[in-house]
Amino acid sequence: MGARAQYVVVENGSWQRYYSHWAADRVVADLLPGPVAATRCFRANRGIDEWLDDVWCEGAALVDHDRRILLWFAFADSWADHIAARAVLARTWPGWDVCFAHDGMGDLTHHLGLGRNLTRAPGWFETFEPSGFAAAESTEPSSVVSLRLSDGSVRAWGSDWEQPIDHLAAGPGLIDLLVASPSITPALTDMPYGGVHFDPQARTVSLWAVQTVAGIHDWPLPRWENWSLDFRGDDHTQQSGLLPMDFPLPQPPLTAALRRLGDGLATPPPDNGPLLAGATAVRSPEGTVPVVNPAALIPHEPADPTPAELSALLRALDALVARAEAD
Repeated sequence: MGARAQYVVVENGSWQRYYSHWAADRVVADLLPGPVAATRCFRANRGIDEWLDDVWCEGAALVDHDRRILLWFAFADSWADHIAARAVLARTWPGWDVCFAHDGMGDLTHHLGLGRNLTRAPGWFETFEPSGFAAAESTEPSSVVSLRLSDGSVRAWGSDWEQPIDHLAAGPGLIDLLVASPSITPALTDMPYGGVHFDPQARTVSLWAVQTVAGIHDWPLPRWENWSLDFRGDDHTQQSGLLPMDFPLPQPPLTAALRRLGDGLATPPPDNGPLLAGATAVRSPEGTVPVVNPAALIPHEPADPTPAELSALLRALDALVARAEAD
């Protein structure tokens, strides 16, 4: 129970970890006011001496004041929400290198010189043999897959597989299933969370995503030996330029997503008191002992931005909304 978040603050050559049991879906909101406000917010949480792994950690941020680098990840409700957050952070963190941590906790531990597998058990990346390809009949699939055929043409499909990297876990055998799949996917009406493009002749895989794709830096992934990876971060333009004319990637405006970020500034963290009280009051079956994670009883109480920090953030949002409306 909970949406766990981990924070790391680096300053004056040392670093400290912090933890919130409830704040994974507030990581972006806590970052938006800038580095000083975010650091104050993160340090208001409980300091810990352990790492969460990619399963339990649903949002994280590393604020490195010494090198002026921000690494962060959190789930976005849509492509537009992710891009809107990136646009605001680019304005409210001036002079900082703001990077989405596509490798999840691996990017954070790697930044600290601890390697990428500190929070991952050996063999954690699970592969599978695909028995079919989950092409979506929906106009809003989770990802888009494209393939360059032997005659040089490109075919594309919407995919119900949740993450682009799931297609790599299936191995190169997926390509034969793609060739045999009919191109009947309807044109997209919204941007997917990511995409993957296969070029068997060049033995190249290209991938982009607006969410974490843990393991992407461990190339070659199992069964992709002798293939090269072109990882594009959250930049979809390379795949967009390859797609057939009748299968374009939509370009939804960012206005609504930017306004949602502004609306969220006035939204306090949810009151988990009644939920926690109910959980602790539940009687356990006879012969068993109820167990409640002590961290779950500590609500997330972010340190609010100062009036000056909030005013600067609202100006940045207003400027971005005006530009989005003009486009």
